[in-house]
Parts: sequence; structure tokens; C-alpha cells
Amino acid sequence: MLKTRQCLLGIRTFLGVTSRLWGFIMYILRKHLRTIIQYQTVRYDTLPLSPISRNRLNAVKRKILVLDLDETLIHSHHDGVLRPTVRPGTPPDFILKVVIDKHPVRFFVHKRPHVDFFLEVVSQWYELVVFTASMEIYGSAVADKLDNNRNILKRRYYRQHCTLDLGSYIKDLSVVHDDLSSIVILDNSPGAYRSHPGSPLMSAPSSVETSTSTGSGDWLNREGQGLLTSPFLSAGFLPALRTHTDNPPALWRASGGAS
Repeated sequence: MLKTRQCLLGIRTFLGVTSRLWGFIMYILRKHLRTIIQYQTVRYDTLPLSPISRNRLNAVKRKILVLDLDETLIHSHHDGVLRPTVRPGTPPDFILKVVIDKHPVRFFVHKRPHVDFFLEVVSQWYELVVFTASMEIYGSAVADKLDNNRNILKRRYYRQHCTLDLGSYIKDLSVVHDDLSSIVILDNSPGAYRSHPGSPLMSAPSSVETSTSTGSGDWLNREGQGLLTSPFLSAGFLPALRTHTDNPPALWRASGGAS
């Protein structure tokens, strides 16, 4: 009788330990699966322009869309620097290794959600130009990754094309095109174009601005529509501006700026 009780107690102990161990294994698997789903690559079906849209675009002069990099299309940090806008454990989309002042530096780069789809679509409407206040050795490497051999980011301007004014870099649009009415700007820092107050500028929420309003790290959230596709494609700003023929101040008001 005693041996039977001991046997039953041993079986219950074994089943209890096995159950807890199984529960722990399932917890780890579910956590790992959520991580994989959260950071999996989003794929899109990009449709060509309709004949009507193509005819409308051909009827007007092709406009230029000037794109900033840092905090607009991407967010990055380098070795030894942790930014509060990036959740711990968030994997970068790519890592760049560049040499600055003879020192090797690694940059961990996060794309803004849906940026690849955004570039694929707007490249059908605009001539795309990258204009960043970053150093060329870094900005060129980032632009190469975003372009991904599509040849849509061929024109690029860097820090040497900017003017240093009161400790900040001002982007001179005259190097892009002499007709400012043909330029549309997408940048998280409107102050970078303060020498061109009449230019049509749409301000992309930066990682800092977004994390303040929606919770730390949401700028990098792969779920949902994304901050590029939502306000600038779905809301109709860029689709409308591509064939807009009014003067720059009207465009400025249409993009939400002060009139």
C-alpha cells in the first residue's frame, strides 16, 4: 500500500513538473512567434499608373520631390548610442559600416514603416531627389540601401551642399532646380528650408515627435498603415500636388503650412 502511494505521488510530481515545463516552452515559442510576425517584411503589389493618370502627368511638367533621410525616411543610431525612440531588442533593417575621421563606425538603421512601397509609388509621379544634411559617406550608403538598385534615387545632395547658419545646416534648393515652383519638399525639419519660405513643404513627423504622441517606439511599428503611406498617399497630398499648377504659396497652404 505504501509503495502504491509513493508511486502515485511520484507520478503526480512528474506530471506537475512536466506540465510547468511544457507551459514554459509554449510561452517561449509564442513570444518568439510574436517577434517573428512583428518584424516580418511587408510585401505589396505595386500597380502601374492608369492611362488617365499617365496622360495627366504627361500634360504637366514633372515635379521634383525632395526627400530628407534621417527622421523622415529612416531612423538610425551608431555604436554606443541608444535612442529612447527605439524599443530595446528592435532589430535594425540594415547595418552600415563607414569610416569617419579614420574611425570605423557602425550605424544601425531602421526604415520608416512602408518606406519601400512609398518610394515605389511616388517615383512614378515625381523625379525623386535626396537632400540630407548628413555627411556624404553616410548619406550615400543609406540612399543606396533605400534605392535597392531601382535607380529612383539617382540625384543626391549632402552636407557640402548646405549652408551653415547659426549652428544649423540650411538646404539650398537652388542646387536642385532654378524653378522653385516645381519643387515639393518632404522633411521632418522645416527650419532646414527657412531660406525658401514660399516652397511647398510637408513636414513628416519625426521619431521623437511620434514617440511623444503615440508611445515610445511607435514610429518603428510595422503594424498598421504607417506614417508615410497614411498622410501623404491616402490623404491625397502627394497625389494632388503631382499635377498642381498653382503658385508655391498656394501649395504651401494646401500642405498645411501658414499662409
